[in-house]
Amino acid sequence: MWSHQLDYAWRTDRGRVRAHNEDAVGVHPALGLIMVADGVGGASAGEVASRTAVETIAERFRRHPSPRHDAERARVLLEAAVEEANVAIWRHANATPGCAGMGTTVVVGLLGPGWMVLAHVGDSRVYRLRDGALEQLSRDHSLLQEVLDQGLYPSREEAMACGIGENILTRALGSLPSPGVSSRVHRLAPGDLYLFCSDGLSGMLDDIELRALLLEASPSCLGQTADALVEAANAAGGKDNVSLALLHIGPRLVPEPEVCALE
Repeated sequence: MWSHQLDYAWRTDRGRVRAHNEDAVGVHPALGLIMVADGVGGASAGEVASRTAVETIAERFRRHPSPRHDAERARVLLEAAVEEANVAIWRHANATPGCAGMGTTVVVGLLGPGWMVLAHVGDSRVYRLRDGALEQLSRDHSLLQEVLDQGLYPSREEAMACGIGENILTRALGSLPSPGVSSRVHRLAPGDLYLFCSDGLSGMLDDIELRALLLEASPSCLGQTADALVEAANAAGGKDNVSLALLHIGPRLVPEPEVCALE
């Protein structure tokens, strides 16, 4: 079905501080979907929001499968699925006592032959390890990232020292009628390793630590790497729920299709 051999692993953990887990992970190999969502809203509302996001997006593609040979159309459809999840959360929050104000981040990968669409809202992230180099492919929708982009502070550390919190979101599903989805298509290459994660992982481990753990990954033992990432985040404090999904791109199974404008 796919152009490459694909291997997956995923984990979600309460962490060491939070009373319950408000994250959700959805991995659906038959649909080519990988999702991580980090709910906010207190009590159980954050859990409801994150679960609604991953279930709504998956159901959208069960009803309307992704076009396998049109990456740009798939990107538009993925944005529409995330928008649909936003509406579902918005309606549930307004109709259900105790859920008012709930929301969630989400980061999603949608696979096609030789490519993957990445879409996100909020500060859940996706990284790619390629040829030993780790790159963050998403860009946080956070106040901290905004002030850095505007050049108001020379570094992340100086902005945080001045009181700019790294967990203040500027976009989240359920917070506005239109959440402002960021999306892009990326070309797959054999050997790529993708990490989708909530900030319970990226906030506990820096890029150097993440890269070191990902470099140890073996396609046949991705579960061990997933466990090691959770354990390292908890060892560093486990201040938030820790959720992640790993995707390894293996050898090519079919000839590469003609696809334009991919990274």
